[in-house]
Amino acid sequence: MKSIKQYILALAITPVMLAACNNNLDEIVYSDVTEQNYTYQSATAAMGIVYANMRDLFGHTTFYMVQETTSDELVMPANPSGWDDGGIYKRLHLHTWNSENPQLLNMWNALYRGVTNANRVISQLESGKVPATGGATKESLIAEMRAARAFFYWLICDNFGDAPLVTTTATDLPDKATRKQIYDFIVAELTEAMPNLSEQTGKEMYGRFNKWAAKALLANVYLNAEVYTGEAKWGDCLRECNDIIGSNKYSLEVDYRNVFITQNDNSPEIVFAVPFDEIHGGGFFVDMFSWHAALRDKRAMQTTPWGSGSAMGVSQFIDTYDPADKRLANTWLMGPQFAIDGVTPLKGSYDKAGQPLVFTKDLPDGLFTGESEGYRQNKFEIKVGARFDLSNDFPFFRYAQVLLMKAECMLRSGDAGGAALLVSDVRKRNFDDPAKATVTGASLLGNTRYKYGYVENYAMVDAGNTDPVQYGGLLDELGWEFAWEAQRRRDDIRFGVFAKKSWLSHKPQGGNRTVFMIPQSAVNSNPKLQ
Repeated sequence: MKSIKQYILALAITPVMLAACNNNLDEIVYSDVTEQNYTYQSATAAMGIVYANMRDLFGHTTFYMVQETTSDELVMPANPSGWDDGGIYKRLHLHTWNSENPQLLNMWNALYRGVTNANRVISQLESGKVPATGGATKESLIAEMRAARAFFYWLICDNFGDAPLVTTTATDLPDKATRKQIYDFIVAELTEAMPNLSEQTGKEMYGRFNKWAAKALLANVYLNAEVYTGEAKWGDCLRECNDIIGSNKYSLEVDYRNVFITQNDNSPEIVFAVPFDEIHGGGFFVDMFSWHAALRDKRAMQTTPWGSGSAMGVSQFIDTYDPADKRLANTWLMGPQFAIDGVTPLKGSYDKAGQPLVFTKDLPDGLFTGESEGYRQNKFEIKVGARFDLSNDFPFFRYAQVLLMKAECMLRSGDAGGAALLVSDVRKRNFDDPAKATVTGASLLGNTRYKYGYVENYAMVDAGNTDPVQYGGLLDELGWEFAWEAQRRRDDIRFGVFAKKSWLSHKPQGGNRTVFMIPQSAVNSNPKLQ
């Protein structure tokens, strides 16, 4: 998207906090330009690096796929084109990851780079080194950076639990804070920053934390508060959702697919996006690790997806969809595949060499599949002539999520009828038959449609835990609406299935798997993290 350049202008290389490094802390200056003598022309340029750090979260070996492939929604199995990579993907599916899984280190580094840069920019704004420009006040800019820092800490709290809580530019090795302490910090930061945040929407604040994006963040924190602290905060979450709804700043797209098109920066549904641009702001390349190489000709792409791709839908998850739900075809690439002319069949190159490429739903297991098995990503548009990096902005918070967070709070607080009205409102754009779009409170309160169980050779051989999932109907709704949007792991944990249920080749590995261990290289560089 084109407007990315106005606020992601300042790109810098900063040390990776807590990553493996040597013990020589003396700074080596490779240029005459240092932090001490560099003069920022605008606050926007200085703040850009904090937002740019968010783009580091969306590769196949970091936050994005960690959220999806540890859940019951996606899997990344090996296949005849490769994709084993020492077992790093299958360990996420099996919940047998260890502290040396590269995905954990990549996620840790990306999140703490964001924290480190936010701390630096906040300090520079406070000292006046970075001037307030463009009509913004110093207080509003500091509040915005505090909200951005809270965003990174929310993901740290959610994924790692106990972790360092650093709010200054000091270089001392930090101690580990408890998950509750990090949660309390996030809530306090957002609450204190809120009055100074801009209420403006539109181009100038797009991809930045205005008041409504901060409220969406705070609502998410409250939504998962019981997981983080043991104390539910449904009323607090409901309040933040109501504030966003009452602002009348956002609305649902009439067409679901418009949220995910290449030029989606004008969507009225997006509350907070991580902006991407194929030239100026790369980092989003979901087609590279989900699509088959033959699909290059489907969109006349300028680059070739990797092998036969890997990231695909768990067949048990796909089976939960109503066939009349347009989100099925608008989320998953399935069936025969053709070149851009719509006529020429695309063909396989490995176990289906020379045969028409037809994506099938059912998987033998979660460890090894054929090249054409598994439904692939079809949610984010791959434009004709796509490069390696896509220009689709990632809708991290959107209005449909605000409505469904409100619905969940109402459901869990005893208002199933009110929750059903909200869920039906979100569903109706995806069904031609209005009756199909309408759900009841009883259906939301009832069990999930998901047929959990352990699969071998395409068949369920062990159902495992068969306890009904409380509010399972709403869990299904969240899955259909937000597949491929890095939410499923959180939802699985909150609804109690993450550590209890079996799916595909996954069997439960215990409640301690709801957080990830601190990467070993980070522990090696800071003994306080033991």
